[in-house]
Amino acid sequence: MTGRTLVAGIGNVFLSDDAFGVEVSHLLAHLALPDGVRVEDYGIRGIHLAYDLLEGYDALVLVDAVPMGEVPGTLAVIEPELASGRATLSSSISDEVAVVAPDAHTMSPDIVLATLARLGGSVDRIVIVGCQPGDLDEGMGLSPAVQAAVNAAADLCLEVVADIAQPAERGTHR
Repeated sequence: MTGRTLVAGIGNVFLSDDAFGVEVSHLLAHLALPDGVRVEDYGIRGIHLAYDLLEGYDALVLVDAVPMGEVPGTLAVIEPELASGRATLSSSISDEVAVVAPDAHTMSPDIVLATLARLGGSVDRIVIVGCQPGDLDEGMGLSPAVQAAVNAAADLCLEVVADIAQPAERGTHR
């Protein structure tokens, strides 16, 4: 265990609320973070994220717009189950996703993790900090409800990375 965590803001800035993760990552980049935590805006660059994960991270925090059937701006922390070293993020994604040719401009977490596995990498823990989008139509800028959730989401990310770091810190203070 390296004690390293990657916080990845993902989403398409040209699809309104889909840019939520990008906006949160920009805010987090200006805050003090625990040792071993790196924040990056990956946008739609899924292959870049997969290759960066090969650098050896124990945890990945994905920050993204996640349709949950809730009121726009609702935040959630989702920890998908890891099965055979691979996260199961969506039951609607078929097993065929592992053989789909990667597109350098695709940011499906399932495809990113499948690409990571094909490259010989893995990540032990994945946490998603998600926000219910209100508008995913073409356009730039977040809807008011999602914009209002950005600061709270950044705080939630800080809580998540602190929680991830706690077991590693406990192990070093014997």
